[in-house]
Amino acid sequence: MAQPRQRRAPMAEINVVPYIDVMLVLLVIFMITAPLLSQGVKVDLPQAASQPLDQDSQEPLVVTVAADGRYYINVGGADDVPVDGETIVQRAAAVLRRQADTPVLVRGDENVNYGQVVQVMTWLQAAGAPSVGLMTEAPEQSAGRK
Repeated sequence: MAQPRQRRAPMAEINVVPYIDVMLVLLVIFMITAPLLSQGVKVDLPQAASQPLDQDSQEPLVVTVAADGRYYINVGGADDVPVDGETIVQRAAAVLRRQADTPVLVRGDENVNYGQVVQVMTWLQAAGAPSVGLMTEAPEQSAGRK
């Protein structure tokens, strides 16, 4: 007599190997595309308790954005003569070709449009500045004044 066949219970296991493969592919895709998504102007933002520049260091290249939107640069003779963007790029490039380690700073009025400050940073990077700093005033020591 033939013995009756025993029924097997169904397996309830999930094969996770394909999911791991998909996850690794997505990880590689995100690792490759993440650096491509970040765009912008590279700047060194000032700290809240920033230290002044060393007196022994060389004189920095300073581009000023006045409240009325005019630009000034501290090289080329007259510091109080407004200049355009092309002049800023030419003068900054000349200074940086002579001395590549010259500190480059932007001094913007607190009432000036932020876009104008970013535009100046873009011009300075086009001139070859490896990093651009922002000038600030030291906060008032007295907390009682407002």
